Amino acid sequence: MSTQSFEQLVVWQKAHPYVLSIYRITRSYPKDEIFFLVNQMRRAAISVTVNIAEGYIRIGIKEKLRFYNILQGLLEETRNFIILSKDLGYISMEDKEDLYEQASEVSRMLNAYCKGLINNHEEYIPT
Repeated sequence: MSTQSFEQLVVWQKAHPYVLSIYRITRSYPKDEIFFLVNQMRRAAISVTVNIAEGYIRIGIKEKLRFYNILQGLLEETRNFIILSKDLGYISMEDKEDLYEQASEVSRMLNAYCKGLINNHEEYIPT
């Protein structure tokens, strides 16, 4: 079954709640973090779903994979911010583990999606 929009991609469906979780958790951060840590975390998180959407619409496999590679970097960036947030006492260990698991799940799904794209693309390469 082919998809008609990025919203039908299971990886986007998993990433969207992750973004919402980042937004929800950062609401309780200290006011002096709004323009740095909160802003950076939210920007990186929202870029996860944005890059899924942008990659989806790209025609060439190399372009798609480029967006998804950027996305993996953004997931790592958010994980770094999650560690920092825990170490600064802004989130609990439970929140850290929950967010980390959500990021890991999106990353695993993205890797599987990329492998599927590559495998499907190889089938159409003339020999």
